[in-house]
Amino acid sequence: MVVEQHQDQVTLLLDGLSCAACVMKVQKALQAVPQVAQVQVNLAEQTALVSGNATPQSLVAAVQQAGYGAEVVNDDVLRAEKQQTKSAHEVKQRKWQGIVALGLGAALMLWGLLGGTMSVNQNNRVYWLAVGVLTLLVMIVTGKHFYQKAWQNLLNRTATMDTLVALGTGTAWLYSMFVCIKPEFFPENARHLYFEAAAMIIGFINLGKMFEAKAKQHSSQALARLLDLTPKTVHLVTPQGTQDIPLAKVQAGMQLRLQTGERVAVDGTITEGQGWFDESMLTGEPIPVQKQAGDKISAGTLISDGTVIYRAEQIGEQTTLANIIKLVRQAQSSKPKMGQLADKISAVFVPVVITIALVAALVWYILGPAPQFSYSLVIFTTVLIIACPCALGLATPMSIISGIGRAAELGILVRDADALQKAASADTIVFDKTGTLTKGSPKITALYCFNDYSEMQVSQLAASLEQGSNHPLAKGIVQFNQENQGELKPLHAFATLQGLGVSGEVEGLELLLGNQALMTQQGVDIQPAMAIFQQQTGRGATVVFFAINRQLAGLFVLSDPLREDSVNALQRLHEQGYHLVMLTGDQEKTARALAQGTVIDSVIAGVLPAEKANIIKALQQEGRNVVMVGDGINDAPALAQADVSIAMGSGSDIAIETAELTLMRHNISAVADALCLSKGILRNMKQNLFGAFIYNILGIPIAAGLLYPLFGILLNPMIGGLAMALSSITVVSNANRLLKFKVK
Repeated sequence: MVVEQHQDQVTLLLDGLSCAACVMKVQKALQAVPQVAQVQVNLAEQTALVSGNATPQSLVAAVQQAGYGAEVVNDDVLRAEKQQTKSAHEVKQRKWQGIVALGLGAALMLWGLLGGTMSVNQNNRVYWLAVGVLTLLVMIVTGKHFYQKAWQNLLNRTATMDTLVALGTGTAWLYSMFVCIKPEFFPENARHLYFEAAAMIIGFINLGKMFEAKAKQHSSQALARLLDLTPKTVHLVTPQGTQDIPLAKVQAGMQLRLQTGERVAVDGTITEGQGWFDESMLTGEPIPVQKQAGDKISAGTLISDGTVIYRAEQIGEQTTLANIIKLVRQAQSSKPKMGQLADKISAVFVPVVITIALVAALVWYILGPAPQFSYSLVIFTTVLIIACPCALGLATPMSIISGIGRAAELGILVRDADALQKAASADTIVFDKTGTLTKGSPKITALYCFNDYSEMQVSQLAASLEQGSNHPLAKGIVQFNQENQGELKPLHAFATLQGLGVSGEVEGLELLLGNQALMTQQGVDIQPAMAIFQQQTGRGATVVFFAINRQLAGLFVLSDPLREDSVNALQRLHEQGYHLVMLTGDQEKTARALAQGTVIDSVIAGVLPAEKANIIKALQQEGRNVVMVGDGINDAPALAQADVSIAMGSGSDIAIETAELTLMRHNISAVADALCLSKGILRNMKQNLFGAFIYNILGIPIAAGLLYPLFGILLNPMIGGLAMALSSITVVSNANRLLKFKVK
């Protein structure tokens, strides 16, 4: 087990979890530790994420007390290496254990098939005693982990898969050995031996665990690839020249050189040179992006052509890549409601199975044909072996690990697996307009001046008023002034007028910049500009009024067109049956003109930022399951209110923390990809759970002898062991199909 502290969250790598019952056991042990707020245990990854203020030492002690080992590792890369080493060791160990156990079992089975007797008589008693001792040695060597954990479970008054295996194989061996020692206690037709069954069951389960471990390694490849994206050394630029230093020694402010074919080590800003950067592992976008001095670059991206020098800014766990890795790991350990249901069933599964096995054996002993004791033993053993909760426990975690790993490769970051389940049932998508459907960088297409003010005066004063604002419209006005080489003047008494515009003083002049409502409120006569206003808004442009000393001075016409990809992506979502809504603070005429020619079903315009959440709530009250797509910052209340929140952005900390899903590529088609993948993951989880439940629903009655009265069919315990191993392999293999999931 590995423990890693991230502020108020500890990551545990667990050792020895074998089924869903183990998950519940560890979860309860951790939840009982003082100051633990939340626990997420993942069977497939053998991990636990623990939130709260408990010390790592107390968490390790709690898990050890529950019967599992512990080791502390703080470094992400070292943790991954240890996990891979442990997994490789498990594959190797389970392989030879399976081969040895199956070798003995197959030899004994071959003996019976070639005509040898599988029962005890006076002539072969010593031979079978020797076989019994050999079988015991093989069971200990190849299956001691089952018996050790079963004993720990007994001491802790719990039961897991290991309990079922130990009970089943132990009962078969003890019965067979007792027949060898005291054959006279049994009728002649009840002296059949089950040494080969005990050995082969252990062999099948070990080989099943080997294939399962291999499949788990495959499912974690996406995260492993992310961990491998950071180079081990960097080229440090110094006055004396360039020297290579370890990544761990990089500090913020250092100048680093990057050459063609190398990966960016830390987040930073290019200071010299230019190059083409492949950001596909972060954004899912395969086309390289050209960057030059002043542009930001992210750790893990590859410079495919060019040479640059960049300034290190975010290092270590502060990089975008580190945030992504942390988010992926956290999401892979989370559980959707469907998975929580499976856990509740697993909590009582093993005791129920043991009860069924005992009842079925008793019924066969009382009502079954002769030899009753032999038949009841076969029934008891087969029910225990076939009814393993492994498949049930792996069903949802394996789908989540593979699905979220695939999502990361597509540039979709998932904060919580439950969001995927909710996204799969969404029917309405609400888009914020500016920066989501549009480019988010409005440009001035026309400037009209009134009352003898010149274009330079209006441009200069308006830009001076907006010089400190981050609003997209403000940036457009400031950029327009820069292009006209206008100087900015000192600004005083600046104020933001919610939903209306801004005001301030420049060189003693009272300035107002905003919408029609602001001008009307402040008594500014805008009648001379209304014809232009009506014409431009009818074309979908945004019109901003500018007044000096409450007299109309200018009319800015700004255009923020739809992104090139938006129309096709909206069409794709419409064809998939989603109800599409555009939400904006723009005037209705402007908004509707922009939406014209698209498949947007409804436009809700003139909405203040604070009112957007109420719009989402109103849609939900209509019975809609709403996905809100915004920038993750300005739309925070609406994102929080929606059933599922999707942030369009570059993966900044704020975007990741605000939304349940964050899209690393600024492209509406990524929304369609995310929703398509969420449906694929949910479908995969349902397939796995259905398979696991059907396996047990059919397997247990057949193992209990349900088909014997009708068809004379009685399941061999060895077949039960093989079926149990195949059920887990099937679930893991089905989940791994998500690693190659292709969006439609």
